[in-house]
Amino acid sequence: MENKRIKIIECPRDAMQGLHDFIPTETKVNYLNQLLKVGFDTIDAGSFVSPKAIPQMRDTAEVFDRLDMSSTHSKLLAIVANKRGADNAVTFDQVTYLGYPLSLSETFQQRNTNRSIETALTDLSEIQNLSLKHGKTLVVYLSMGFGNPYGDPYNADYLDEFTAKLDDIDVKIVSLADTIGVSNADNISLAFETLIPKYQHIEFGAHLHSTPNEIKAKVDAAFTAGCERFDGAIKGFGGCPMAKDDLTGNMATEQMLAYFNENNVDLGLNQHAFDEAIQMSGGVFG
Repeated sequence: MENKRIKIIECPRDAMQGLHDFIPTETKVNYLNQLLKVGFDTIDAGSFVSPKAIPQMRDTAEVFDRLDMSSTHSKLLAIVANKRGADNAVTFDQVTYLGYPLSLSETFQQRNTNRSIETALTDLSEIQNLSLKHGKTLVVYLSMGFGNPYGDPYNADYLDEFTAKLDDIDVKIVSLADTIGVSNADNISLAFETLIPKYQHIEFGAHLHSTPNEIKAKVDAAFTAGCERFDGAIKGFGGCPMAKDDLTGNMATEQMLAYFNENNVDLGLNQHAFDEAIQMSGGVFG
């Protein structure tokens, strides 16, 4: 199989944010510093959001200030949910990417942020301008990216029309996110085959959720359709509550890496550092 430049985005923020017990700042810093040694393209490391909404991330600023960026090629991504969060995020030199969650589902957008998609797009335009002013790159995560349970519109034409709105404000990276585990090989293929040929100047990513036995098929569907950016979390932590075999969690990074190794895709990662991070993850997530 032809080699592509595959970007692996490790997402400890997504894995941590739903945990009830607060992870000590020191533990977060040590774990993230280990991940920085692995060679991931990007680490989704924290978020600048209301501490009332996501108390686990209330120490993101302190964590970022304590990370050792001196000998890593990895870039940091911080999630923001509004302009106030973006104002905070752009002050950190070590942050390259601002990630903004935007829903394809009107119902979910209202439930998640108490605002309409139209209002969210206006916010997004302001955040894009702020990002460009400060030399940051905006990554838009399209939640409900493979369908929704509410009966809201979802088909190839709607996905195309929605993406065109992001293109109008010059968004360069769009990641389709499987918020509730509805992705399968067919709708993954359809989504990326619809978007990638038409918007060749946009980098499309896959933030998929999966049970362990479906990971290979889902990664293969996205990869075969031309996706070159994949989000994961060690051991599949996050997504729905800690991923047991019968639950849908984040894509387990180690299983994604196994797929790419089987297909002779060199990701350029430090395997020893990755193994160390896997060992550390047990002490972080319990």
